[in-house]
Amino acid sequence: MEIQGRIKMIDETKTYGNNGFRKRELVVTTEEQYPQHILVEFVQDKTDLLNSYQVGQLVKISINLRGREWVNPQGETKYFNSIQGWRIENLVTAADNQEMPPVPPMEAFEPAEEFSEEDHDDLPF
Repeated sequence: MEIQGRIKMIDETKTYGNNGFRKRELVVTTEEQYPQHILVEFVQDKTDLLNSYQVGQLVKISINLRGREWVNPQGETKYFNSIQGWRIENLVTAADNQEMPPVPPMEAFEPAEEFSEEDHDDLPF
């Protein structure tokens, strides 16, 4: 799955536990009629993907939805969902790379000489 929008917030990388679990959160705001502020977490080595991004950039984020079950001390079962990012792409750069090459100046073209439309009428009607 993918989410597109503008980066609203990028948090610092945080480390948890004795084994050094790393997590970094990002909020992206979608650009639609009713914008949504979506929290996406990047974990472990994926936290480094956010180093070259800044607030305000238009991005596309590839995500996985994660869900887990937890039983609290009272025996009640709770469910939690998270959105984990695994790739992020700057949409402005991607759009720039897909542009058509520049058109040569007018002087680069030779004028057509002795051109008659009647000689080149190949329309079927």
